[in-house]
Amino acid sequence: MSTSASGTSSRILVVEDEPAINDVVATALRYQGHAVSQCDDGLDGLAAAEREHFDLIVLDVMLPGIDGFEICRRLRDAGRFSPVLFLTARDAPSDRIKGFVTGGDDYLTKPFSVDELVLRVAAILRRTGQAAPADLLVLGDLTLDPAGHEVRRGGTLIELSPTEFRLLHYLMNNSGTVLSKAQILVNVWDYAYDGSENVVEQYIGYLRRKIDDDRSPLIHTKRGVGYVMRVAT
Repeated sequence: MSTSASGTSSRILVVEDEPAINDVVATALRYQGHAVSQCDDGLDGLAAAEREHFDLIVLDVMLPGIDGFEICRRLRDAGRFSPVLFLTARDAPSDRIKGFVTGGDDYLTKPFSVDELVLRVAAILRRTGQAAPADLLVLGDLTLDPAGHEVRRGGTLIELSPTEFRLLHYLMNNSGTVLSKAQILVNVWDYAYDGSENVVEQYIGYLRRKIDDDRSPLIHTKRGVGYVMRVAT
């Protein structure tokens, strides 16, 4: 593994077993001012991500040692929530959905444009790292602190992944308004993604288990329309 530690804006880990792609991605990201670490093996990539904090992980799916989906799953299970951008030649809808379900934040298929990669990286970093309004969002006994990146219900801290946090923030920011899956995709995932409406259902399910489990439900489904957050009456 080679590492750049120039003290630049964001620390990014690139895990890709094809040397040419690995180097092109790392070079493009360094040119944007990021500090980039590189791995070419799944087990090495997992160890690096467990050892250090990264603002973003660019993660190939098909890797020697352990695949990218399993790396992401293990990191999420261990409570490590660095955003993940998957790179892969597998572009079936089921593969893309699996990428999101395992905790990924974006999915780019090969061959890809370096310019698009840079834009995707910038979008993820913008969503997860930009300063947010300091005012708390409150709905019933649920509070979301954008600045502190904390969510509590009834005073109990609830751990959310970056994508779950963005989804909850969007729902709470529009509480009382029924939001379609398409609206949620555009505002939470930032781009139109073919066949990805199922991933909205998956993440709504995750939030319900964490936010509403054994409590008065705040997330409601309007059948055939979308979802709305409100206090049950």
